[in-house]
Amino acid sequence: MSRAVLSLGSNLGDRLAYLRLAVAGLSDVLVAASPVYETAPWGVTDQPDFLNAVLIVESPELDEWGWLRRGQTLEQQAERRREQRWGPRTLDVDVVTVDGVRSEHPDLLLPHPGTPGRATVLIPWLAIDPQAELPGHGSVADLLRALPPEEIADVHLRADLSLH
Repeated sequence: MSRAVLSLGSNLGDRLAYLRLAVAGLSDVLVAASPVYETAPWGVTDQPDFLNAVLIVESPELDEWGWLRRGQTLEQQAERRREQRWGPRTLDVDVVTVDGVRSEHPDLLLPHPGTPGRATVLIPWLAIDPQAELPGHGSVADLLRALPPEEIADVHLRADLSLH
């Protein structure tokens, strides 16, 4: 049995529909889905705001590479184009962590290297797992507390939106 944390993001087209596509595509393995949050873009800032969420998924058949392939398949279904690093996208599915597995493979860095500094992942993750731990980094709550207040303030709960 493997348990993974996946981060979802969309800032092109029908953002909520793309997040829902990912949730539907993972419904057979879905343990928990966070609320939806709206966030300012990160990296390349001259682009539309993102909708973000975090999923916890579990499967006896999938390892970390299986989770990566599932995420990439969902991105393909959303017709994602990789034209610019950190650029706009219909759907981004990042594998954040899988059962504490460590990977230095360039195609699958685990835990996801950006996670400790991204409120866009930490806040939704804590919403569904208040005791969450990021392997090698400690408590997700402690990581969030260490972020600058302005980064936390840029993450807005969208209680009017649902993934189901």
